[in-house]
Amino acid sequence: MPHHNSVIEASAKVLANVAHPGEQFVMRLHAPTIAARAQAGQFVHLRCCDRLALRRPLSLMQADPAAGTIDLLVKAVGDGTRALRAQPVGAQLPILGPIGRGFDLSDRDKHYLCIGGGVGIPPMIFAALALQDPSRALVLAGSEVPFPFALSPSTMLLPGIEGGNAILAITSLEERGIASRLASKAGLYGCFDGFVPQLAEQHLLALDAAARSRRVLLACGPLPMLRAVKALGARFGLPTQLSLEEHMACAIGGCAGCVVETCEAGTRHYRRVCVDGPVFDAAILPNL
Repeated sequence: MPHHNSVIEASAKVLANVAHPGEQFVMRLHAPTIAARAQAGQFVHLRCCDRLALRRPLSLMQADPAAGTIDLLVKAVGDGTRALRAQPVGAQLPILGPIGRGFDLSDRDKHYLCIGGGVGIPPMIFAALALQDPSRALVLAGSEVPFPFALSPSTMLLPGIEGGNAILAITSLEERGIASRLASKAGLYGCFDGFVPQLAEQHLLALDAAARSRRVLLACGPLPMLRAVKALGARFGLPTQLSLEEHMACAIGGCAGCVVETCEAGTRHYRRVCVDGPVFDAAILPNL
């Protein structure tokens, strides 16, 4: 999987800070050295304000090397993220990144089913955008609060998702030829009524065996969602890569406060989510 050992410390300028329902907001930062190196699945460690010493790890949703910008989707759930939400355009924030091991998108014969839940949606969008051929990606996103994106009815027919209520797609992806669909248990209009792994299962069941065998599952989101995606991959015998969400202190591998147990070639290890991950092969995560 892609991995950079060098982490850049820089100052990022807030270019936009757009509020959305459900305590969500999207930040666009000018951080050209980080944007030039960022890969799907990596994250940044961002200082929220002067009064809080600890930074917050935030997944990258998009990077534009030409413009020197990165986009972050954040949910205000604590003092740090609420302080970020209050940062005005023009503010300068200390930042570390890009950090971690991203998704392996190197197999050009594969199609990538990108499954994201809540604040785990951004890495899925980044992964889909990173593929050279948009027809090789399908983004399935789940949320229990309104989605923080422009949405529109999809013009792309998808096996297993052609009927029912799942009609809306993420407009920015649709415009790039990348298919997407949405799931929610909150009764949101245009969404599949269920959890996003169930929507993925419905799609996989509708594929013929040859098409299904070319799928790779990528996922980021809450632990129950990741467990369901791991089980889905095991059921169909599909390669599955999971991006784990863990509380982090240093985020650069020094404190070992974010370890996860793995089993590799029959040997138990404790890997740091921040630098050995956050993306892991689901097959080596015995406790998930």
